[in-house]
Amino acid sequence: MSQPSAASRAMIDRLIAFDTTSRDSNLALIDYVQDYLRGHGVASELVPSEDGRKANLFATIGADSSPGVILSGHTDVVPVDGQPWDTEPFKVTQRDGLIFGRGTSDMKSFVAVCLALVPDMVAARPRQPIHLAFSYDEEVGCIGVRRLIDQLVKRGLRAQACIVGEPTEMRVVVGHKGKKSYRCTVHGHEAHSSLTHLGVNAVEAAAEVVAKLKSMARRFRDNGPYDQMYEPPYTSVHTGVIQGGTALNIVPLRCHFDFEFRHLPGDDPDTLFAEVKAFAEEQLLPEMRASQPNTGFEWKELSHIPGLATAEDDPVVAFAKSLTGANATGKVPYGTEAGLFQQAGIPTIVCGPGSIEQAHKPNEFIALDQVAQCEAMLKRLIQRMAAA
Repeated sequence: MSQPSAASRAMIDRLIAFDTTSRDSNLALIDYVQDYLRGHGVASELVPSEDGRKANLFATIGADSSPGVILSGHTDVVPVDGQPWDTEPFKVTQRDGLIFGRGTSDMKSFVAVCLALVPDMVAARPRQPIHLAFSYDEEVGCIGVRRLIDQLVKRGLRAQACIVGEPTEMRVVVGHKGKKSYRCTVHGHEAHSSLTHLGVNAVEAAAEVVAKLKSMARRFRDNGPYDQMYEPPYTSVHTGVIQGGTALNIVPLRCHFDFEFRHLPGDDPDTLFAEVKAFAEEQLLPEMRASQPNTGFEWKELSHIPGLATAEDDPVVAFAKSLTGANATGKVPYGTEAGLFQQAGIPTIVCGPGSIEQAHKPNEFIALDQVAQCEAMLKRLIQRMAAA
């Protein structure tokens, strides 16, 4: 089993020690990275959040006169609250060729390897630049990276490729599903439960819409369209949260539920949402308002992550294969910022160490061999950029 360098291993320890749960600030980690880069003669800039509590970091190593390669990763992690960890989540523990800690797989190990190799990048003086793009709030909707990409587009940055280092077990991933999520709030009318004809039951109306969503989920499962490179190979529809009512003997005034589409790149989530909304407002709303005119549905978009669809014959795919030694490509069901970079006109793939099966779980881990493979890929990238 290959072993990563001491520098990469130490950097993973350092980054995991920062609790960058999405609800909290990432500035302590970003300040550390900025100081580290400065110590190697690399300038960086920050693109802060609106409230200034968080920031993206962008740095360029090498001549910036030609299109380079962006290495993109997020700095935030999901919460550990209520999870039965056997080790301290924000302190790396090593055992049997694995290292445990929140963010080891998703995705601080990739960021750590990028940083550990900064001295190599600087020494190589790459003719084509290597850009480091580290963002905030990926776990809650790829929020931070949007501000960063906007800045890059405004300045006219050109890039021949972007590698998003999400955990793919070092496979070259050319496609991922998009995600669009919503909250529906149902406004009913309260009444005593013995007089249901005088009220409008918000919970029951919500339940009918949730049932509609379930019927759509079955339709995609049974009829497609399908792309067998995904698991599952169809667009999925899911309701994850529902809350409503106050007591059994009160007709509920209000109910809200959150739902999402994780759609194949070829499926339009706006069309799917329009189908749900039309069902609610054409099939259910007339009956509700015939009883009480002040009732209805309120819709709010919660998040939107576009899908990634990179063609197999795109030069970025051959480029990535040459770095990893891979002969095949894959697709994944989860979302990343890759689709956003692609929308900005930057050829993009996803490739990074670790397994998504370990992400977000208690006792999250990554195999040291995966870290070593990531090191090897990035060292080849440095050589390519220096020789260009």
